[in-house]
Amino acid sequence: MFLCSAHAAYGADAALEAPESSPDWALQVTPYMWAAGLDGRISPYRRGPTIGVEKSFSDVMDDLNFGGFINIWGRHDRFVFSGDIMYVDTTDSHDTGPLPELEIPGVGTIPSGGDIAAKVDTKQFTATLMGGYRVIDTPQFTLDALGGARFWRISNDVKLTGSLGVISGSATYGESFGWIDPLAGLRAFFPLTENLSLQMQADIGGFGAGSDLTWSALATVNYVFSERLSASMGYKVLDVDYDHNGHVYDTRLSGPVLGMTYRF
Repeated sequence: MFLCSAHAAYGADAALEAPESSPDWALQVTPYMWAAGLDGRISPYRRGPTIGVEKSFSDVMDDLNFGGFINIWGRHDRFVFSGDIMYVDTTDSHDTGPLPELEIPGVGTIPSGGDIAAKVDTKQFTATLMGGYRVIDTPQFTLDALGGARFWRISNDVKLTGSLGVISGSATYGESFGWIDPLAGLRAFFPLTENLSLQMQADIGGFGAGSDLTWSALATVNYVFSERLSASMGYKVLDVDYDHNGHVYDTRLSGPVLGMTYRF
């Protein structure tokens, strides 16, 4: 019933120049794609059942209406900032029928042969904002300590359409929920050659303040094409366990990432 992809593909740091020869500030923007599959348990409605979900990336793409993902990273001297935003809109449709004869209390007997079509539209907005300090800064290795928060907002709209012969009717219902997770994380950067580098980033949070637990991990290989343009590819995992007031969102998204970075 749910969603597509999320989170970050970060570009090269300061064009892979040695830290002592790099400028005191840097800013880069990375639009990216994440070919993620989805696995977990979801209850998008407070009074609804919790269902198991297991979808490959191709399954997710079949339901996708729109997906947008962008990462912004900045540094001033040893102070760093990371912002990542994703928005995903999916529609999952199912048809059931012909149905057997149904007895509904207070309504009576519904004759056999009817059909029910269900359409669930899900929108998810996630923003991760982190700031920190570069605790290790050498030509061979840099390490940033990070802290911040991840903001979640999920809305679901379902439309049920029933038909029996020439008679049909429909009903709609919508519900949304959201939360904020505090985060702590690390980001490491390894220049390999003049144009090639490795980068790893991980965070953990939630701690019962929003979700029970959330964590993410990212590893990318980065290649610099020019002073301002580079590409990144790697693998990303985002895990969250949220269960509050009847809403359950206990999922893991994982898959390869691909991004293009522009440096200002």
